[in-house]
Order: sequence, then structure tokens, then C-alpha cells
Amino acid sequence: MNDSSWATPPHAGYWGPSDQGPVQGAAPAGPAYDAHDAQHTRPMPIVPDGPAYGGDQDDDRGAARPSGPLFRDEMYRDETFRDDTFRDEMFQDTTVRDETTSAQPYAAPQKQDPEPMPDASQPAPAPQKKSAGRDLGAAIGVGVGLGAVIIASLFFVKAVFVGVIVVAVVVGLWELTSRLQERKGIKAPLVPLALGGAAMVVAGYVRDAEGAWVAMALTALAVLVWRMTEPPEGYLRDVTAGVFAAFYVPFLATFVAMMLTADDGAVRVLTFLLLTVVSDTGAYAVGWRFGTHKLAPRISPGKTREGLAGAVAFAMVAGALCMQFLIDDGRWWQGLLLGLAVAASATLGDLGESMIKRDLGIKDMGTLLPGHGGIMDRLDSLLPTAPVVWLLMVLFVGST
Repeated sequence: MNDSSWATPPHAGYWGPSDQGPVQGAAPAGPAYDAHDAQHTRPMPIVPDGPAYGGDQDDDRGAARPSGPLFRDEMYRDETFRDDTFRDEMFQDTTVRDETTSAQPYAAPQKQDPEPMPDASQPAPAPQKKSAGRDLGAAIGVGVGLGAVIIASLFFVKAVFVGVIVVAVVVGLWELTSRLQERKGIKAPLVPLALGGAAMVVAGYVRDAEGAWVAMALTALAVLVWRMTEPPEGYLRDVTAGVFAAFYVPFLATFVAMMLTADDGAVRVLTFLLLTVVSDTGAYAVGWRFGTHKLAPRISPGKTREGLAGAVAFAMVAGALCMQFLIDDGRWWQGLLLGLAVAASATLGDLGESMIKRDLGIKDMGTLLPGHGGIMDRLDSLLPTAPVVWLLMVLFVGST
């Protein structure tokens, strides 16, 4: 509205004042409107002194307004005002529901946590206990059974024990060559390996180290010839794996048979088995309870330095006792050195087997022994330890 509207000249339907004075029933002087518009005007309502919404704001949102527009040019503003008022009332309503002690009409709504906080009264979950990773009951049962067979054959008939070694060698070769073919496509010939491995063990028992070396050479030659019956593709790969298998399983096992040839051979073999088992047990027990520092995480993540220390300590104590009370002419300090060497060779043998299995992408070499895996999973620490014990026994107390 501007001041020029007050000077609008009279026109048809103008009821303003004339020269004769005010006309009865005429509208008061003011802006011009139609007679039709004049009939729809209403008097301005009284504005209350305080704000309508209980706040301290002095804007026009708190003032009472008429239910309709006073002028045409207020139509848009009136509709806008209604929308704003509706939104303000909706916002106020949701705020008042959550905050009953506050009179702030524009307080921000409280954010609701998507998930309730855990109740402090509830006990925290108990930490999980370490697991051995195998069926311990089955492992113990199988171990006791194998031990009984070994002890019975070892002290009653030595030739039967040699047969036990041959069976273990043949089964171990079968497991190794089968996994090589399954996982890598390497076809190491099993027949010459099995025959040559059995001959190697017997030759070592009968002819000592000389016979073992001759049998090893003949077995390697048999592997080379046997593989010639197949296509040349992969020949070098297959015969290399065959020679490795012949050395790794039967040749190393032959040193157990050579230990048996001494007068106290049964006791020497028993000492060899006891020290190896005690070393593995000490490594497992100490590493499971106190192990925190990894020994070779890329090869065998479960082995720890604390476990290695346990293996050394247990094996040295057991070695001192065995050499002092079981071996003729043995001394306790020799047992300490023997136990230290056994712990080192058994650990290296276990890591070597783990390296092979990790390369093949398998956990166990077989499933023949419940709780243990395969035969090769039990020979992993025994095979490299056999030549070490045989050599130290020869140096300490002789070969007979």
C-alpha cells in the first residue's frame, strides 16, 4: 500500500466524501474498493499483549491473525503464513512430546540411538579357551596303540620291528606320492620307490650304513628307468620328486634300523623315540600355555619361540636321564647334548614337513590315523632326528 492510493479521483461506485459532507451509510475515507469488496471486509481483531506461543520472540508469528485476508494482495502472504504456522506447530508438537521440562518451542529433537547401549549389569562373555585343533582323545588313543605295538616288537623280536619300519616307510611313500600327484600333477613312480625303500631298510639292518647307501643308489636308478616308460613331458620333474622321496622317507628311516644292530639297540631306539616324543610334547605344552612370539609364521603359524624353549628344556632333561640310566657307559652331560640336538632336529623336521604341506595346500598328508592325520604327519620329526641320534650314539658310546 502506498500514499498515492489516498488521491484516487472519484469514479463510478465511489462512496467517498463529497463537497456536501459525508454521505449517510458511506464508507469512511480511505483506500478505494469495490462495493462488492466492501461487503466482505471485517474489522481488525484486537492483538493480544503477549506472544501466542509462550516465547520471547517479538515477531509477527506469535500474533493472532484473522481467519481470512484483509486485502487481495495479502492472499499469497496469508497462504504462506498458514503453511509456516502449520509447520511451526508440527515442529513444536514433536518437540514438546520429548521435552516436558523445557519451554523452548524450537529446540532440536533428540536423536535416537539406532542400537541400545549394552546393559552394564550383564556379564561380559567369557574368553574362548585355546583349542588343540584336533581330537585329543583320538590322538591319545592312537598314540598309545602305536606305542604298544612298537614296544612289543622292539623288545621281543627285532626283526618284527624292522617289519614295522618297512610298513611305515611304504605307507609314508604312498601318502607323499599321492599328494604330489593330486596337488601338483607330479608323478613320482611309487612301485620302484616302495620296493627300493623296503630294500633300503633291510640293507641298513643287515649291512649297516654301507648297505643303506648302495640300496639308495639302486633305488634312484630304478626311479629313472621306470619313468622312461612314459612320455618325456615332465620327466625331470617326476624323477627329481622320486629321488627326493627316496631320500626323505626310506633312507632317513634306515638309521633307526642301524641303531637296532647294536647290543643295546632296543634301548637306543627307545631313547630316540622317547626324546623325540618328549620334545614334541614340551613344545606343544609350553607353546599352548605361554606361546606369544611366532617362530616361523610363514611356515607354521602355530609354532612359537616359547614352544621351542619348552622342547629344548624337556628334551635335555629326558636326554640326561636316559643316557645316565638306560644307555651303557652313558653320561648325563652327554644326554644334555643329545636332548639339545634332538629338539633342534625335531623342530626342523616339523617345519620342513609344514613347508611341504603349505606348498601343496593341505593340512595333513593323510587320514589313516584319527587325531594325527597320516603316517607322514607322525614321521615328520622322527625322520630327520634318526641320523642325528645314531651319529651321537656312535660318538658317545660306540656302534656296538
